[in-house]
Amino acid sequence: MPKINKYVDISEVEREAKKDLIDRHSPFIHCADTAVAGEPFEVTVKMGNEYSHPDDYDHFIESVTLFNGETKLAEAVYVPGALGNTKAHNTTTFTIIPTGKKLNLVAHGYCTKHGIWEGTAVEVTVN
Repeated sequence: MPKINKYVDISEVEREAKKDLIDRHSPFIHCADTAVAGEPFEVTVKMGNEYSHPDDYDHFIESVTLFNGETKLAEAVYVPGALGNTKAHNTTTFTIIPTGKKLNLVAHGYCTKHGIWEGTAVEVTVN
């Protein structure tokens, strides 16, 4: 099992370099608080909140994966240069069809140089 790095609130981190490393590698989930069962529901995952990630041929975000708890819902895979070889926020929007009473959404981002990073879980009520 590969090591999974987890997001920590960067306001509690002292060194700017450490804030940069943590933030730009962490996936942040953006979606509505409620969803309708059986209806399409959009979930956007943005890599980095304040800091953007490089898109170099030897250092880039290779994939973004969305989970409901431990169940994999969707994955997007990228090739180097997909963001124009500039420092940018990799933003991926997934459309899922929710079931059950709630979603416990978790995202992973995979950096080719710094491994797997997990963001903060987001709970969505399903009506």
